[in-house]
Amino acid sequence: MLRLVSPDDANNLTRREWLRAGAIGLGGLTLPQLLAQQARATPSAKPAKAKSVIIFGLLGGPSQHDTWDPKPNAPVEVRGPFGTIASRTVGLRVGELMPETAKLTDKIAVLRAVVTNDNAHSSSGYQMLTGVPHAPLNVESALPKAPNNWPSLGAMVRYLRPAAGQLPSAVTLPEHIWNDGNFPWPGQDAGLLGRKHDPWLIHCDPSDAKFKIDALAPPTEVSASRLSDRRELLDGINHRLESSGTRGAFETHDANTQKAFELVSSGAARVAFDIEREPDRLRERYGRSRFAQSCLLARRLVEAGVSLVQINWTRIAKLENQGGWDTHAKHNPSAKDFLMPMMDRAFSALVTDLDARGMLDETLVVWFGEFGRTPRFNGNGGRDHWGHVFSLALAGGGIRGGVVYGTSDKNGAYASDGRVEPRDLIATVLDRLGFGADAELRDAEGRPFAASRGSVIKAIV
Repeated sequence: MLRLVSPDDANNLTRREWLRAGAIGLGGLTLPQLLAQQARATPSAKPAKAKSVIIFGLLGGPSQHDTWDPKPNAPVEVRGPFGTIASRTVGLRVGELMPETAKLTDKIAVLRAVVTNDNAHSSSGYQMLTGVPHAPLNVESALPKAPNNWPSLGAMVRYLRPAAGQLPSAVTLPEHIWNDGNFPWPGQDAGLLGRKHDPWLIHCDPSDAKFKIDALAPPTEVSASRLSDRRELLDGINHRLESSGTRGAFETHDANTQKAFELVSSGAARVAFDIEREPDRLRERYGRSRFAQSCLLARRLVEAGVSLVQINWTRIAKLENQGGWDTHAKHNPSAKDFLMPMMDRAFSALVTDLDARGMLDETLVVWFGEFGRTPRFNGNGGRDHWGHVFSLALAGGGIRGGVVYGTSDKNGAYASDGRVEPRDLIATVLDRLGFGADAELRDAEGRPFAASRGSVIKAIV
């Protein structure tokens, strides 16, 4: 099943009563209710190089040593047991556990000196998603509230490029990012911009054989004329909410209901989510995991006109480290048996699929994590959090392929040259989308501020 989630807090009794009335008026249309619940979890004239961006989010922190910045000459307690392999880029060797990705490096730019100087998932993740350091650094299970309420990149895109059709311009799937205890990271919503610019959070499992898009269709007993009548009824409810002074409730209720009507009346939206239209061979190429099938769904969404899709890695409870990249114990078996093969397969499939369809030149793919892993193993055979240097990669969307920018020291512990901060990554993505790194945004009170405080990474564009 598919579930759309609004992060707005439905804690006002009057508003709840009106929402209930609105749902009754719809005669069984459940999407407004779903959209209203909290998850418990000015374009510039600059020519765009990319129409859309897909954030391939390896949340938990992939190791730089196993991926883009192996250290074959370092001691074994640093380099680990894995070797390196040649890539398609002359002189670039990558970790041996990414053989499919190695064939595509002519299309990929690698950043080897990304720095947050933050070793906490929540606060380092906030910086990666917004381009602004968390205040203070190194705060685990940080809450999404002021002063750490800068908008996410998805929210910036939603603000700068309002949707032209029924689908939104920014979508997050298949779930929100959370720490143990279901503490959602800050930096996933619109923050200062106001709730109406939140990326759409879609909880789903496209790998499930029972995955359906029933929520995107109106009940069979509701004809188009009856749906129109009920929309007029809700317009009347909205007007009363507004005139009663419950402006905040009105705005959220109206926005959520608008989403619901757009979806149920949009054949394009239903088609975009119908992943069963994809041939079995292609679905197997991506892999049948929830994350991998979400990557395929992301391709369908950008193909349908969505400007930004963020795919968040999902945990698998029965596996070591919950099947995630936060490998505090048994790092090497986790990397070899599960993490790296699944990542390599899905990432290479996504890039290859986009390229085969002629979409890669206009779709920027960002290989993304909130930090790296420690240069040395801990006593449990794991690698711990490390924000002092790590690697990212970008492909397509006007990015120069076959480029490696930045270096780390001999142990992959600190940046030596070509340091990049998250604000520079945000600036580069905005630049590729044609907005300009310093595109003007306005907060919910109308006060202007620049989207990014960083600089475009000239070496890769």
